[in-house]
Amino acid sequence: MSLLIFDCDGVLVDSEVLANAALADLMTELGRPMTTEQAVGLFTGRQLRDVLVLAEGWLDRPIPADLGERAGAAMLERLRRGLKAVAGAREAIAALPEPRCVASSSKRERIALSLEVTGLAPLFGDRVFSAEQVAQGKPAPDLFLLAASSLGVAPGDCIVVEDSPLGIRAARAARMTAVGFAGASHATPQLATLLAEEGATVVLRSMQDLAAAVKPLLRP
Repeated sequence: MSLLIFDCDGVLVDSEVLANAALADLMTELGRPMTTEQAVGLFTGRQLRDVLVLAEGWLDRPIPADLGERAGAAMLERLRRGLKAVAGAREAIAALPEPRCVASSSKRERIALSLEVTGLAPLFGDRVFSAEQVAQGKPAPDLFLLAASSLGVAPGDCIVVEDSPLGIRAARAARMTAVGFAGASHATPQLATLLAEEGATVVLRSMQDLAAAVKPLLRP
């Protein structure tokens, strides 16, 4: 039977605008002014630690040691105050009988908060995986391969639902079927094209289309 692997941010929860607004503020504080829209384009799908490595390269100076912790705390506070589930996600996922899990670039604390605040936690239980658990985050395949092996499913029997080109690339590197999602509030008109170019088998613009898109991809 197939395993459905869901990214969290931008697929299950509509967090990318909130999270990237915090990152834009962070970059502006560091001396590289940035809008939320620019942050979405640069950082979606990346771990915070990778964002900070990029920032050091752009600024050509070390980032303060406590900056990652402060940035993470600021982001969590924004999510507590304003995070919502992606429209239709709860109903669409609950209607699918196949085994499912979450595999996200975010830290475990943020994933847990996101699922709890939005009421999605019961859909996944303890089947939640974070890039903190692997050596390399997306676009490396490590996280998706960890999820599959932990749940005893071959990579070829996995379907990954992702909203970022980096995530689609990671799914393809893991030899999994990739489904793109371009229906959250951060999605630009170009996002669907970018996901398809990275190898998404199909790109959804609404969670209402999830069952119809996944059904022909499932393995008996």
